Amino acid sequence: MRKQLIGAVLASSMILPSLAQATDYIVDKAGTHAFIQFKIKHLGYSWLLGRFNDFEGTFNYDKEQPEASQISIVIQTASIDSNHAERDKHLRGDDFLEVDRYPEATFTSTQYEVTDDNNCVLTGEFSLHGVTKTISFPVEKIGEGPDPWGGYRAGFSGTTSLKLVDYGIDYNLGPASTHVDLELHIEGIRQ
Repeated sequence: MRKQLIGAVLASSMILPSLAQATDYIVDKAGTHAFIQFKIKHLGYSWLLGRFNDFEGTFNYDKEQPEASQISIVIQTASIDSNHAERDKHLRGDDFLEVDRYPEATFTSTQYEVTDDNNCVLTGEFSLHGVTKTISFPVEKIGEGPDPWGGYRAGFSGTTSLKLVDYGIDYNLGPASTHVDLELHIEGIRQ
């Protein structure tokens, strides 16, 4: 019995490291190789574009077991930048993000469902304006490999559409502006 137990422990110790091969990455915000952008229709006539300048995140990814991948992103909502100071002040205020009360928006994945070699559907918990909802959206693996500085990088891109009222943001922007498209362009440096 003792030999069987020792054999089982040794076998599991050989198997477990192969299950934990996912590599950790830090999102390359410092090198400005990652972007979180948004767009929303303005009166139904054009697009208003913007971004969040301050965010951080980590992810892990193993191309041999992509379904085990995970990502976590924290966005500083006060860093919203629509290239117009007065509009940004309004977006930070009580009508929209209420950044003093809700300084962060977060996304933590719960599932990475592979659809083919370079695409998946990412599901997770997204928190904005004090509301947390489960969202899913398509993500494309852009690529991975060595960089010129001796490191290793991987990059992904995904877009989701959020209904503002679902997150307690009910300022009337007109019927064409009920949803905002959020784009994540993430490049990570392997640790």
